[in-house]
Amino acid sequence: MTDTSTPSAEETTAATAESTGTEETKKSESVTSDSDLFRQSEIAADYMEGLLDILDYDGDIDELVSGGRPMVEVVGGRLQALVGQRGATLEALQELTRLAIFRATGSPSRLLLDIGGYRATRRKELGAVARNAVEKVKEHGDTVRLEPMSAFERKCVHDVVNAISGVESESEGVEPNRRIIVRPAE
Repeated sequence: MTDTSTPSAEETTAATAESTGTEETKKSESVTSDSDLFRQSEIAADYMEGLLDILDYDGDIDELVSGGRPMVEVVGGRLQALVGQRGATLEALQELTRLAIFRATGSPSRLLLDIGGYRATRRKELGAVARNAVEKVKEHGDTVRLEPMSAFERKCVHDVVNAISGVESESEGVEPNRRIIVRPAE
C-alpha cells in the first residue's frame, strides 16, 4: 500500500534539516585541504620529473602550496624550450600536468606551473604594462586596449589595475584573442 498523505510540518522541517546538513557536508568536501593541495603538487612534480627525464633536461623541482593553490617550480639551465614563445609551451605543460593530477585524483586542479622563473618575471613586466595603461587612462581619459593575453597574464594585469583608484579593467573577446580594456572608473 502506498502512503499518499502529505507530510506534516514537523516531517518537512526534519527533512529540510537533513538536506541542509547534506548540502553543508558536500560544500565542506569540495573545499580542498592543504594536504590534498600538497598531494596535487607532488603528483605534478613527479609528472614533470618524468618529462625532464624523457627530454634529458636537468632541473630542480620544488612543490609547494601557495594562496590555496598547488604550485610546482622547475629551475635550472636549458629550460627555455619548456617555456616557449610568450609562455605558450609552459601553458600547455601546465594543462597536461593538471590532466595528470585529474587522472590520479579524480578531481580538477588549479595547479600553477612555473619554469625557469618565467611567471615571476612576466608578472613584473605585466605590472609595468598595467601601470603604463593606467597612466594613459588617467592622463587622457580614454580607454586603453591591451594586446591579447593568456588567463594568467590577464589576472596579473587585473590585480594591478584593481589596486589603483579611479580606473577599472575588464576582459573582452574570445580565446586566444582575449584582451584587457582599462578605462576610467564609473
